[in-house]
This record gives sequence, C-alpha cells and structure tokens, in this order.
Amino acid sequence: MDYITRNRIFGGIAVALVAFGALGTVAALWVNPVFIRMTPVQGFEVPLLALLAVLSGVYVVVRRPMCGANKATGAGFLGFLGVACPVCNKILVLAFGGELLMTYYEPVRLHITLISLILMVWLVWREIKLGRAMHSVPATL
Repeated sequence: MDYITRNRIFGGIAVALVAFGALGTVAALWVNPVFIRMTPVQGFEVPLLALLAVLSGVYVVVRRPMCGANKATGAGFLGFLGVACPVCNKILVLAFGGELLMTYYEPVRLHITLISLILMVWLVWREIKLGRAMHSVPATL
C-alpha cells in the first residue's frame, strides 16, 4: 500500500482526534459550556465513540485515492446518533417527539452504535483489501 504516506497518517490521526473531541462535545459526553446533556451518560458511550473515532482515522489512512467516503460518513453519523442524548438531539425530537424517542429509540441506541462500528470495520477492511488488490495487479503496456 504505497499510497499510504506520512501525510495520510497525520491526517488520520487528526480526523480521529477531531471526531472524538467534536462529536463527544456535541453529544455532551463530558461537561462543556456549549452543550448540556438531559440524560446521564452511560458507560458504553465514551469508549464506543473513541473506537469509532479511531476507525474513522484508520479509514482516512487506508482509503484508496479517488474513493468516495459517503458510506464512512454515514457510519460516523449513525455512530453519533447512537452516543448522542436522545432528548437533546433537536432533529430527532422534532421528527419523532420526546416520548417516542425515550420509549423506542433509547433502548436501541447501543445497537445503533454497534451497527455503525461494524460498518466502519467492514469499510476499513474493504479499503485495505481493495487497496492491496489494486496495487498487486501487474501493469500492462
């Protein structure tokens, strides 16, 4: 995988750090002056967000040149929905209402986060596999 450069590695590290910091702040996983969480942070949210951020960084490093990142963006958004406070997420509250979210969405948030992690692992694996295949094909004249 000769397309993995030092700049891509630094970019992956930056993406992982920014994703963890920004998504964790917006989800109010820690106390901050901008966002206040209405439901208590559960034990799975911070470690799963950290894993999602690391996978996002790895994806940036192994992503083949000229390859779209739409699926990875979707997986990251899905992971954010899984760790975010269901009552604080204004878009979800407006779309479904607070009572519906607490009744049906809150119990499956962990599963949503796990689905996003599985999707990110699959995307990273696929990029590694396709990147190796792309560079192992002999060039023809």
